[in-house]
Amino acid sequence: MKTAISAVAALSSAIAASAFLSGCGGAGGEAGTDLSANALAAAEAAGLKPSGDGNGGELHIYTWSDYLSPDVIAGFENALGVKVVVDTFDSNEAMYAKLKAGGTGYDIITPSSYQIGTMVKEGMVERLDPARIPNVKRNFDPSFASQVLDPSFAYSVPYAVTYTGFMYLKDKVPAGEDGLSWAVLGDSALKGRITLLDDLREVIGAGLMYLGYDINSTDPAQIDAAVEQVLKWKPNIRKFDAESYKTEVANGSTWIGQGYSTDATQTIVGDEDEGMAPRPDIAFALPKEGFTIAFDEMVIAKGAKRADLAYAFINYIYTGEVAAANMDYICGPNPVKPGIDLLDEEYRNLIVLPPETLKRGHVLRGFADKPEVMSLYNKAWDRIKATN
Repeated sequence: MKTAISAVAALSSAIAASAFLSGCGGAGGEAGTDLSANALAAAEAAGLKPSGDGNGGELHIYTWSDYLSPDVIAGFENALGVKVVVDTFDSNEAMYAKLKAGGTGYDIITPSSYQIGTMVKEGMVERLDPARIPNVKRNFDPSFASQVLDPSFAYSVPYAVTYTGFMYLKDKVPAGEDGLSWAVLGDSALKGRITLLDDLREVIGAGLMYLGYDINSTDPAQIDAAVEQVLKWKPNIRKFDAESYKTEVANGSTWIGQGYSTDATQTIVGDEDEGMAPRPDIAFALPKEGFTIAFDEMVIAKGAKRADLAYAFINYIYTGEVAAANMDYICGPNPVKPGIDLLDEEYRNLIVLPPETLKRGHVLRGFADKPEVMSLYNKAWDRIKATN
């Protein structure tokens, strides 16, 4: 089928026009960059000194997949003689359920902002000591303040922001379809070729935004209307999954996948080191009715065995050279101003959305203080998943 998409969001246009050949490649650094000096300085500023015997223990991180540069991990390990152990999750719901079921042993967790209020209320995270993470106050980029739920950083520190839209194959979108609208989910020509995220806030949020409502609506009638809209789309949906779309759009089994900007960018620009060629046949669009803005943030788990390493690592992430290397890998922005300043202008324009595009974005907020609203969303999600 011939595509009829004549325009894409600013982010998509930038991706399609880019020709980075080694990952996202825009930070000006090369794979294998030694960041150990940065790690040592950040750790000492956080009040931690390495043991010197190469047996500094383990730091356990629970995060999203492909979300930490190997160079960033290696620099921390080499400087402090520690082992960084990374476990991954594919949705906030899965992460939260595992922790509620007794999953322990983690030091740093990276939930999305809207999930953190509930975790604080339930005593799952530690209150942060700002004196042990001085780089955060010093280096946080204030241009991201409007996308952050808690600028006081009392319990969490912003790590990376993602924008939710469509990752899609350009030549598979039917003629006459508007690829910048959530309405594309209802096109029968795409039946069985669409995936949605396995995330209740993202999916119900898509229905809310399409209908002109706020993604954080607390109105039962609006939430119910959003469910009805999603159920109209559901016959076209292959599955709900937060990971597979990254490879399935690339191999053609999925034509349109609701997904995150960082994942899409990684796929589109390719990775020479991993033998992944750029994919100019794939694009990413931010729907015209609205798109999700969600910060993933670093929290220290309640009772973390290595809170000292956790503080050191958070402080390390907020170092300019470290943030630049990390952004080069994850294909999305860390809100670390000296790191953003180190990026090549072309790459910075690729991953940092312009103000006019951000106006269409909806920042996801939590309902920790309104459990009755969260109950509405949970029941709505159960209904979506249960309806054939």
